[in-house]
Amino acid sequence: MVERAPLEGTAQLRWELADAPVHQGELFGRPRREVGRGEYRGLEFLHVEARRIINEIKGDPFLPFRFTVNPYRGCSHACTYCFARPTHEYLGLGIGTDFDQRIVVKVNAVERLQAELRPARWRGEHIALGTNTDPYQRCEGKYRLTRGILRTLIDAGNPFSILTKSTLVLRDLDLLEEAAATGRVRVNLSVGTLDHHAWKSTEPGTPAPERRLRAVAQLNEAGVPCGVLVAPVIPGLTDDPAQLRAVAEACVEVGAVSVSTVMLHLRPGVRDHFLEALRRSDPALADQLAARYRGAYGPKADRRRIGDQVHRAIAAAGGLAVDRFADGHLAPPVETPVAVPVRPQPPADQLSLPLPI
Repeated sequence: MVERAPLEGTAQLRWELADAPVHQGELFGRPRREVGRGEYRGLEFLHVEARRIINEIKGDPFLPFRFTVNPYRGCSHACTYCFARPTHEYLGLGIGTDFDQRIVVKVNAVERLQAELRPARWRGEHIALGTNTDPYQRCEGKYRLTRGILRTLIDAGNPFSILTKSTLVLRDLDLLEEAAATGRVRVNLSVGTLDHHAWKSTEPGTPAPERRLRAVAQLNEAGVPCGVLVAPVIPGLTDDPAQLRAVAEACVEVGAVSVSTVMLHLRPGVRDHFLEALRRSDPALADQLAARYRGAYGPKADRRRIGDQVHRAIAAAGGLAVDRFADGHLAPPVETPVAVPVRPQPPADQLSLPLPI
């Protein structure tokens, strides 16, 4: 564990109203610092009072949602490519280890959401969770803010979606089933690869990809529509045709209601962090990607190639391709067509076994 200097008691955290690292001048008062113990050892939690919890995303025509809720900033999943890292830097914290281990907790998130969903102020628009950092990262087991947010959204009859890498989402299966009964929820698990070397080197704090896929199966079996976001696909590491075929076939096998892909993109700051981490295990590939990524996005030809390969693999496994954003604003952002697989029904005498979290 990397030793970190304690956060100074007089430090103030700047806070932006949206989930992009842009300067909006919002200030929080002095955060309350709590050191993680037991299963949270090695983490620090910075408790802050959010002035707003529903964030409006403006000016991005490619996103199928306008409003988001994120109870945490920073993420113990420690994904080396995470696009949200610069938001920690904006707060005056580090983009590297601080982002992985110093988690900002909006302790009043549920109360703020209850206030902001009042009919006089809110029109019941779709809200996306998991657009910045994972709502089911490790500290959700301690603070249970995401569960409180789900309860609030369900009580308000507000539609919502969740994007996560964590099987902790199964803890809230009772609430998700309740929301699914009225068609107000969509879940997506992010599974970029089945390759364990790639997984461990780029997503060290996440559950194994096979566990995430089992969670997809359990959610769908419970009537909660759940798809898979194959992301990010990393050129030279997880984009081999056999790798893409394996993950696509696995998505169909577990009954994912949609499959979409996003190739790696590297914002300023994230680019340096990702390449530095990759250079420790594969310096040649790091040099190749440094040359390939002149900007935040890789070549369009690579994105098209990856999307086509996943699309063909899904079709070969029995999936049915439909138009992009076919299920409207409940879909995650995608760069390739969504695929809705046709899942074979098990024999009537086959037992359904519970899947481990």
